[in-house]
Amino acid sequence: MSTIAAAPAAERKPLYTSLFVQVLAALMLGIILGVAVPDFAISLKILSDAFLKLISMIVAPIVFCVVVHGIAGAGDLKKVGRVGVKALVYFEVMTTVALVVGLILAYIFGPGHGMNIDPSTLDAKALNTYADNAHKLQGGGIGSFLLNVIPSTSFDALSRNDVLQVLFFAVLFGVGLALVGGEKGKLVTSIIDAASTVLFRVMGLIVRIAPLGVLGAVAYTVGKYGVGSLKQLVSLVMLFYVSVGIFVLGVLGSVMALAGINILKFLAYLREELTIVLATASSDAVLPQIMKKLERMGVKDSVVGLVIPTGYSFNLDAFSIYLTLAVVFIAQATNTPLSFGDLLLVLGVSLITSKGAHGVPGSAIVILAATLNAVPSIPAIGLVLVLSVDWFIGMARAVGNLTGNCVATVVVAAWEGDLDRAKAAKVLDGGELVDVTAG
Repeated sequence: MSTIAAAPAAERKPLYTSLFVQVLAALMLGIILGVAVPDFAISLKILSDAFLKLISMIVAPIVFCVVVHGIAGAGDLKKVGRVGVKALVYFEVMTTVALVVGLILAYIFGPGHGMNIDPSTLDAKALNTYADNAHKLQGGGIGSFLLNVIPSTSFDALSRNDVLQVLFFAVLFGVGLALVGGEKGKLVTSIIDAASTVLFRVMGLIVRIAPLGVLGAVAYTVGKYGVGSLKQLVSLVMLFYVSVGIFVLGVLGSVMALAGINILKFLAYLREELTIVLATASSDAVLPQIMKKLERMGVKDSVVGLVIPTGYSFNLDAFSIYLTLAVVFIAQATNTPLSFGDLLLVLGVSLITSKGAHGVPGSAIVILAATLNAVPSIPAIGLVLVLSVDWFIGMARAVGNLTGNCVATVVVAAWEGDLDRAKAAKVLDGGELVDVTAG
């Protein structure tokens, strides 16, 4: 869709101009301010909020343009459908694996054992914010979820930044555009391509202020919760971070190896985006950059346009790990015995509820509440135990989800034959520099 801004390896820019270095410096400064001047640090949250709003402003139109251009330019609608089916199959397999990983690690390490919490002593008022959303989600079922994929109007989906609804409309529009073809089709396609180029240029400008967004997010977190706020549930937090690491390096690393890609080089290639996500606890913050980077790595734009937006709702690997890990943790902490049937029920329900996580206010707690409500043997009030550390868990959750989606895109592209392996190897080895801030 656009040319690659490449530069010889010998002409590397000074270290201080690196977005990764700037983000890392902002992260460290945020921690220092949070410890030294917590009240001032909390006020810096406006920087993070502003950055996320700027990114949110262009996510929907970029997704629309990329998907439509990818489908219209694919030339073969059967191929588009094949890519979609392969992506959904991959998502289901990886989600199941992630759920099982969380379940196994929770039983091996038992983070909730010894807490001996009496559910009657927990404050139910702490869950009031999430109760209505959880009830609606559980009551709606799969039918309601599928119906919600269809936007009321195309403009409504774009204005609310509902990625799944935008994707649905974009797929229909792209298919219609491909069927029209001819001069009219080419004209509309060229306009969308031009709009996409402008939007990515705007994205490049916004990405330059990512360090300020990171500074605000980290300063606020440390200032409000303190560096010692993890003491109460440190075992759960640490186990989750370890679980995500095992899944990314072990499971996703093995899958990437089958595609001929080294997972460590791939993570290094995405280091700026992963750092931003870790600091802001939001994978939305880098969606446009990720799509651009994957294209420039050699993944066909039609695959990127279909897999990445769909994965934001259907492929939440780290979130799936968290679901089963948290459920078992709550059962252990409240001394609630779980039968084998209960475990199978947890897996089955989690496989469904995890699909509705993206875009739901307080998504982690809401989806966890909906899952627990379907497993009556576990006291749902136990959710109060994980509220205080949800932000910290959310940081690793967002990184794991994003990594899983990026891996899914590369794997589906390799499966479909839409991955330029020579170009990918060159980019990952540093032989071709990629700067998304250049648009």
